[in-house]
Amino acid sequence: MKLITVKRQTKDEKRHTPKMGELLTKVTYIKKHFLSIPYKTLHKYRETYYGEIKDCEACNLAK
Repeated sequence: MKLITVKRQTKDEKRHTPKMGELLTKVTYIKKHFLSIPYKTLHKYRETYYGEIKDCEACNLAK
């Protein structure tokens, strides 16, 4: 049995960009799990409208 695992999860989120305004995009989180309890997010990225992969730091959460 592994104590530490790395899992990837994709979910839809509302994001806000200055050029396009509010948009709904799929955000993928890569997290470390210790005994199936997530404790650290290693990376998160999103797929753009045009199919490019970008880091989530480029846009803010919609309010």
